[in-house]
Amino acid sequence: MDPTAVYTEAVKQLDHEKIEKSIPLVKRIALHMKARLPDHIELDDLEQSGMVGLIDAARNYVSGKGASFETYAGTRIKGAMIDELRRLSWAPRSVYSKVREINEAIQAVESRENRAGTDREIAEFLNVPIEEYQAALAATAGCQLLFMEDRPEEVEEQTASEHLNPVDILQDDSFKDLLALEIDSLPEKENLVMALYYQEEMNLKEIGKILEVSESRISQIHSQALARLRSKMSDWVKES
Repeated sequence: MDPTAVYTEAVKQLDHEKIEKSIPLVKRIALHMKARLPDHIELDDLEQSGMVGLIDAARNYVSGKGASFETYAGTRIKGAMIDELRRLSWAPRSVYSKVREINEAIQAVESRENRAGTDREIAEFLNVPIEEYQAALAATAGCQLLFMEDRPEEVEEQTASEHLNPVDILQDDSFKDLLALEIDSLPEKENLVMALYYQEEMNLKEIGKILEVSESRISQIHSQALARLRSKMSDWVKES
């Protein structure tokens, strides 16, 4: 199904040119996100929710406020997709429990060692073989994706009262500054994967070719980087 078809009537009064030019952005973000999600999540569903975000962006964007329309729309599109994933409750409770377990283990190991914990150290803390730990990272990759959309309760209430999109909290300067610092402090390979994925917008397979490892290993590295960031920024993140 064409992801724009459902919304033909809704966009009659909006800026058609902005919307038409941004449809490839919806598709690109959907493909980028789909790579980190379970197979049963349909690309078409992500694109449909992304179109809702795009229309919302076209309706609310005010030029001259700093961000370009593409940047503003990208945030709204991602937010709409995240909202849809939450609505679908796509991850079972066992996955969320495993995410918490991994995050707590990373935090404990890094507090003990006063440095970034290795895969093996974290696996030993969890008392599981390293292969089992790496498999758990792959299984929780999609769930870890949502961590930057989790917010403290007081921010959640403020966001709801102001009718803001859930990802608007990312505009908070102190959050962004802290996140940038923590990304810079990641182990070299994790830092590189994050840069290639989020800044260069490469997919996991492309990153794997550059680093000469498998796509599944890149998924593990990416998931561990997100888990490490979540544990470091626990004051900002409410538990799932």
